[in-house]
Amino acid sequence: MNGNRAIAMAGVAGVSVLLLAGCGGDSDAEDQPFAGKSADQIAAEAVKATRQAESMHVSGTVRQTAGEALEVDLSVDQRKNCEGTVKTAGTTAEVRHVDATLYLRGDEGYWRNALKGQPRRDTLVPKLKDKWAKVPTDDSTTEGLCDKQGLVASMDEDKSERQGLKKASTTTVGGKKAIRLTKKAAGGEVLTLFVATEGKPYILRTTTSGGKSPNTATFSDYNKTVNPQKPSAGETVDLQDIASSAQAG
Repeated sequence: MNGNRAIAMAGVAGVSVLLLAGCGGDSDAEDQPFAGKSADQIAAEAVKATRQAESMHVSGTVRQTAGEALEVDLSVDQRKNCEGTVKTAGTTAEVRHVDATLYLRGDEGYWRNALKGQPRRDTLVPKLKDKWAKVPTDDSTTEGLCDKQGLVASMDEDKSERQGLKKASTTTVGGKKAIRLTKKAAGGEVLTLFVATEGKPYILRTTTSGGKSPNTATFSDYNKTVNPQKPSAGETVDLQDIASSAQAG
């Protein structure tokens, strides 16, 4: 069955959507931070600094085209250590990636939502709810969920879509000073990238306002240790084994 792939979809679908960045032109007044640098230079420096950071925390909400909101709250480092939560449709799943293994612990509502349309859902849910489910390492739907480098790389995949950013006013994000880089997209959405003006030019926040899928993501806790604990054997079930046994039954 394909239940193991469906289970993690809610945790993966919106993560790359949250991560925006860009390159674009236009220099502004000399009294602004990053004086003498264009928006494309600032954005490029921000992506580079964020990529080189040892770790970061990302939290945000994306409203998918179907109208369903997805929330992520994850800490992740260069070695793919990861922990946090994913919430969607009023349900919650905890996430841990440790020792090259991904674990998900969802409440009953999460598993019912994740397994919607899957055969034997009523049999599977009691075996999965409130347990740490070990997800198969070859499950493509979970690939990238705890991959910091992959998340950052998604910021810079298509530079042509990010041309035309302009420097705007300064503000604060999480108590840190930031410059706003903005762009109005072809669909009417306004994209905004907030870049730290003190210390390393880390990305502090991205937003998309207007359009069909408004979203925001906030980045913090750069270079803080991410140390998830491996769930105990008594709390853990193997998702692949459960799916296989249910299919056989």
